[in-house]
Amino acid sequence: MMKNSYKMIIFLSLVAIMLYISFNPSLGNTIRPNKETDVFQEKIESELSKLSLEEKIGQMLIVTYNTQELTPEIAEDLTTYKPGGVILFSANIKSYKKTTKFIKDMQETATIPLFMALDQEGGKVARLTQLTDAPVSLIPSMANLGQTKDLKLAREVGKVIGEEINALGFNLDFAPVIDTIKDETSFIGTRSFGTDYNLVGQMGIALAQGLNDANIIATFKHFPGHGSTITDSHYDLPLLEKTKEELLTSDLIPFQMAIKNNAPMIMIGHLATPNITYNNTPASLSKEIITNLLRNDLGYDGIVITDALNMQALTNYYSEQEIYEMAINAGVDILLMPSSAETAIKLIKESIAEGNITLEQIDDSVSRILKLKYQKIKEPNWDKALLGSKNHQEILKQIP
Repeated sequence: MMKNSYKMIIFLSLVAIMLYISFNPSLGNTIRPNKETDVFQEKIESELSKLSLEEKIGQMLIVTYNTQELTPEIAEDLTTYKPGGVILFSANIKSYKKTTKFIKDMQETATIPLFMALDQEGGKVARLTQLTDAPVSLIPSMANLGQTKDLKLAREVGKVIGEEINALGFNLDFAPVIDTIKDETSFIGTRSFGTDYNLVGQMGIALAQGLNDANIIATFKHFPGHGSTITDSHYDLPLLEKTKEELLTSDLIPFQMAIKNNAPMIMIGHLATPNITYNNTPASLSKEIITNLLRNDLGYDGIVITDALNMQALTNYYSEQEIYEMAINAGVDILLMPSSAETAIKLIKESIAEGNITLEQIDDSVSRILKLKYQKIKEPNWDKALLGSKNHQEILKQIP
C-alpha cells in the first residue's frame, strides 16, 4: 500500500510539472528542450556560420533612414552591410500606402528578416499620428491605463497597438515602459503605468502579451529604471543613486517580473548608477549593470538593446568607437541608431582587430538575434481595416 501511494505521488507530481510547463505564459515563446529544439539550434548555428564578420556585426545594428521610400542608397546599405533592423519615426510614416510599400521593399531587399521597429507606446509617444490615408487609433497614455488596474484591458490595449502597427508591417515595438515613477517630477511622467512597482510590472507584462498576440515583439524599458530620475537622457546623463539592494526592492521589481515571463527584449537606459558601479558609467555601457546584474544576478538570457546611441547622455562623454566597444563588452546585443551601419561596422572591426572585442561576444549576440527572428518574425497581416477599427475604439473607450 505504501509503495503504491509513493508511486501515485510521483505520478501526480510529474503531471503537475508537465501542466505547469504547458500553461506557463511566455512572452518570448521559448522553445522547450527536445529534438525540435536541437534542430532549431542547428539551424541557428548553420545560419551563423554562413555570415561574414561584417554581416554578423550588421545584425547587431538597428538603423534609421530619413526617407519614406526605398532609395538606391538604402538598398545598397541593406545588401552590403545587412543591418539587423530599421526603426521608423513619424517623419517616415506619412501614408499607409507609402509606409507599407517602404517596409515591404526593405524586407524583400534584405537577405535576413529585418526587425521593423518603432516607438508606439501610447500617449505622447506615438508614431502613427501623421497617416493621411488611414484613421489610426489614438492610444491614451499608460498613466491613464494604469489607473484602471485592469490587466485584461491592458492586454487588449496591447493587442490594439500590435494589430495596428502590424497592419503597417512592423514586427517590433519599443514598448512597454516599465519604469515606475516616484512622482510627477520624473521625466518619464505619463509614459509610466504609475507609482506601484508590482502594478507597473503586471500591467507591462499584460500589454506585452497583447503585443505578442498580434505577432509584435515587445521591448521592456528602460533597465534598471528611469522612473525616479529627473534628467532627460536625450540631453544629459541622469543619475540613479539607489544601491543595488534598494533597486532590487523597487525599480527592478517590474523587470524581474518581466524576466520571469520570458521577456524577449530589454532596453538599457542611458543613466548612471554610481552606488552600484562606483562611477558615472551609463548603464548602457556598464558590464556591472548588464552582465553582472541583468544577466548573472537576474538570470536574463534574452536580447539586450541600447536606447538610441545619438542621445547626449552618451555623446557628451564618449567617442563613437568608445560607445560601441563599451556597449558590446558590457553585454549589449543590439546597438540602436548608430551613426550609420558602415561606420559602426568599421569601428567595431577595428576594436576586434585590436583585441578589445572578442569574436565570441559577437557570435553570442548574433545567435540570440537570429533565434528571436526565426521564432517570432512572421508575415504581417497588412489589414488596413484594422486601423482605427470600431472594435479597437470600443476597447480604448474603457480607459479614462
